Amino acid sequence: MPANTPNGATRDLSRSIRPVLVGLPALGLALGFAARLTGSADWAPLIWGAATVPVLLVLLVEIASSLRRGDFGLDIVAALSMTAALIFGEELAAVVVALMYSGGQYLENYAERRARREMTALLSRVPRSAMRYRDGTLEEVALEAIAPGDCLLIRRGDIVPVDGTLAGPHAALDQSALTGESMPVDPGPGGPVLSGSTNVGEAFDLVASHRAAESTYAGILHLVEEAQRSKAPMARLADRYALVFLAVTVALAGGAWAWTGDPIRAVAVLVVATPCPLILAVPVAIISGISRAARHGILIKSGGALEGLGRIRGIVLDKTGTLTEGRARIVDTLVSGDMTPVELLRLAASLDQASPHIVARALVAEAQAQGIALVPPSDIAEIAGEGIEGNVDGMRVVVGGPNFVRARIGRPDAFADIGPHRPGAALVAVAVDGEPAGAFLLADELRADTAHLFEELRAMGIARIVLATGDRADVAEFVARGLPFDVVRADLKPDEKVAVVYDERRHGPVMMVGDGVNDAPALAAADVGMAMGARGAAASAEAADVVLLVDRIARVAPAIAISKRARAIALQSVWAGLGLSGAGMIAAAFGYLTPVQGALLQELIDVAVILNALRALADPPRRS
Repeated sequence: MPANTPNGATRDLSRSIRPVLVGLPALGLALGFAARLTGSADWAPLIWGAATVPVLLVLLVEIASSLRRGDFGLDIVAALSMTAALIFGEELAAVVVALMYSGGQYLENYAERRARREMTALLSRVPRSAMRYRDGTLEEVALEAIAPGDCLLIRRGDIVPVDGTLAGPHAALDQSALTGESMPVDPGPGGPVLSGSTNVGEAFDLVASHRAAESTYAGILHLVEEAQRSKAPMARLADRYALVFLAVTVALAGGAWAWTGDPIRAVAVLVVATPCPLILAVPVAIISGISRAARHGILIKSGGALEGLGRIRGIVLDKTGTLTEGRARIVDTLVSGDMTPVELLRLAASLDQASPHIVARALVAEAQAQGIALVPPSDIAEIAGEGIEGNVDGMRVVVGGPNFVRARIGRPDAFADIGPHRPGAALVAVAVDGEPAGAFLLADELRADTAHLFEELRAMGIARIVLATGDRADVAEFVARGLPFDVVRADLKPDEKVAVVYDERRHGPVMMVGDGVNDAPALAAADVGMAMGARGAAASAEAADVVLLVDRIARVAPAIAISKRARAIALQSVWAGLGLSGAGMIAAAFGYLTPVQGALLQELIDVAVILNALRALADPPRRS
């Protein structure tokens, strides 16, 4: 619920004063004992009572807000025990309960704040302004001022602000975040340009066809918001047992009072029943699991996300940047005559040092990775989006698309027998001194650790694995070949990815893993959304519940394993705490425990279950 609503405002207020609520009972407990030790024992109950009241008042306000929403939690038992203890003069027991309750709430809130503090905002990718032509000059205007028909200048590195058409002959657009297409796209003269694309080539002119609010990127943001609103929040794990535990506690306390006529027995039952093991141990297990995951480069944003991650039965995977590397790499080199592959790459990469094109950068990066010494080119001529020509070591080198190179060397038959050997690949031709020298095949490669990941996921009980991509069907089928996908879906728009996620929910809780802007709505709609945050879009990282801070898809498996283990340990703490508290309640009902003794017993139970919860800090046992 938004923070500006009454319930949201109440929760935000309580969160802001939680450090104070922990400090007051802790200070009051210490001052009360100090008063006893210094001969002022009469002041101790007053100090303990005064330290309890603020915690109780905030708790009552939170309970009232929860009840208006129809939520029943274990907080009610804590409120009953504090109230009864104060009424019947058991202030020491009351302040101990107040300290344990406020401490548990602070820990739970800390876990969520700690996990979110490194996140970037969704709107960080949205352009705020654009360069518009007006009366022969350029002016910077807000996005809201752009109207259909306006001519805009899109500079190198700019995010396209609105949908439109290309006014110039060529453009190099990175649309991988929108469509999943890993290679740069040239829409051609008059071709459509999608908002949210990145200009990776030379500057070009764009004629706006839509207003910013009606464009592709704005539509994706709207889908994210809708998906997040429709996604039911996960209840706190401990609260699932609240109603039954509350009923048993009230019945036992009321029965003990009615049977003996002694209200102190009822207070003792309530104090022992205060679910501090649940209130404390569950957040400790969650924080421990989140901390353990963070050491593996896995950012889990909340306890609900950790719990949900441990329950998933199906996974929907994006392709580009998730299943694949998300960038073009040389997968094959074809040479002619006496040219060697190393020499061909040296000449092409040396020339491409002068080009900003994404494919040129891929060739330069490959040469540098192989330790090839590059030389500076000279006498350079480039046609943006087509190719580049220049001198390298006294040789005239031409690098670009086959049609560009043929035209430059006057050989229409050159490279006729060479073509991409796989769907989605790009061919870069090279000519040296007017003769065809060879070609490079560039493609977006499958991540090396993918096959092992699938084995681990199946071993963890993941029943269904689905590929959902905006890329072409032939590319998706090629990438999925040999991998045990249950379903492969391609040519998907953002809303269609959301539909795939909802469809998979029929088989159980589902997780979506993606990295692009087009994945953000599906990430928000899934029971758990996991974003590849190292190089992915800010929109996907914001919409997701879990973010991989390292660019390794293999981290999906430890994320699930850590979450399963933390959830199992939290459940152990719940059942152990309930069992031990139940035994203590029975003893208190029969008069074997006073309220203070019950509070001390509860402290021993707290220590036991918290120590158990801390086991979540360790890594899950490795599978043999």
